[in-house]
Amino acid sequence: MIADYFSYEFIAIFMFTTMLLMLLTGQRVFGAIGFVSAAAALLLWGDGAIEMPYTAAWKLFKWYPMLTLPLFIYMGYMISESGIANDLYKMFHVYFGGIKGGLAIGTMGMMVAISAMNGLSVAGMAIGATIALPEMLRRNYDKRMITGVVQAGSSLGILVPPSVVLVLYGMIARQPVSKLWLAGVFPGLMMATLFILYIYIRCKLQPELGPALPKEEREMPFAQKIKLLRAGIVPFVIFFAMTGLFLMGIASLVECSAVGALCATIAAAFRKKLNRKVIDNTLRKTLGVSCMFMWIILAALCFGAVFDGIGAVKAIETLFIERWELSPWGVLIMMQLSYILMGMFLDDTAMLVIVAPLYVPLIIALGFDPIWYGVLYTITCQIAYMTPPFGYNLFLMRAMAPKEITLADIYRSIFPFVLVMVLGLSIVMIFPEIATWLPSQL
Repeated sequence: MIADYFSYEFIAIFMFTTMLLMLLTGQRVFGAIGFVSAAAALLLWGDGAIEMPYTAAWKLFKWYPMLTLPLFIYMGYMISESGIANDLYKMFHVYFGGIKGGLAIGTMGMMVAISAMNGLSVAGMAIGATIALPEMLRRNYDKRMITGVVQAGSSLGILVPPSVVLVLYGMIARQPVSKLWLAGVFPGLMMATLFILYIYIRCKLQPELGPALPKEEREMPFAQKIKLLRAGIVPFVIFFAMTGLFLMGIASLVECSAVGALCATIAAAFRKKLNRKVIDNTLRKTLGVSCMFMWIILAALCFGAVFDGIGAVKAIETLFIERWELSPWGVLIMMQLSYILMGMFLDDTAMLVIVAPLYVPLIIALGFDPIWYGVLYTITCQIAYMTPPFGYNLFLMRAMAPKEITLADIYRSIFPFVLVMVLGLSIVMIFPEIATWLPSQL
């Protein structure tokens, strides 16, 4: 066997670098990770190791909370495809347009609502780029500021529950998803509040960046305002119906996701938008995204099993603590920096799959709360999403933004928001109770 000729530390490093090289060549994430882990298992332990992928597959199939994944993705796409997000933005347009930077603040509010419906950043980015950006550009908002608003707001999708990234983290780190979602509530709302404060203060100091809308654009009959408010509030009703049932103990996590999917479908039908095209687009996108995540989790479980088997976690712990003599907080900061570095080249799922099997056992060994660390990881992913040169959100925005917004504009737009996110990350690190209080209470 290969272990007779090389140390396990060398094997771990070789696996890690091989996987990174395969990812950088453009291979699919699950294919690169699954191939490296399966090949390493066969070389290390022979034919018997062929059982490892099968064991990972059955573990995935038997994990009941995984049903939440397609249901929440379906709910988000149903709201997007049926035009409910359009009504939500119209509501913010009327009620916040009179404030300097009001449309940008309203866009951030819409992003929070969409994040609470979808759990992914892609949906928020698509809705913000197609609905909000053209409207704000037409009203002479500064293109760099509003580009940063859409990117920062869409990144909340991986922190505000029902976050799909936290579902993946819970699966790989073997932590309860319900606690992770509750842990993401206050940090997500805090991050959104910090964004809104930044927009408000910046537009107050520089009114030309976000001019208030003329009164005639916001004036309409009272009955029409109430109708608009009722239409725009539908996503909030769906979200609170789900979380209320869960927090009161009436329904489980999976049942709440089914309630959310059903409510989104009923809302689309009530608005007379539930046609064949909407259903077809929603189901196709849900199936595609769900299958992608399932394959990634399957590869991650196999990869984690091999790393556990060769003692890579212990080797990392020895390197950080004994050789480099880092304190527990020094190790934690080193981990966060490594996420930001990898985020320049990889998306959040690839980062999670690569390092979670290594970092989570180390975090537990150092005495940190793995639920709290899941929130830190997610916030760091948000930062990495918008970090040049290859931040995931940067290229999503380039693909979806109007032609007048260049790649240089996109790069320049994100720096103030990245600084705000670093501030938010620091606050959660200094005051862990922001993330841990709600899971401990419920």
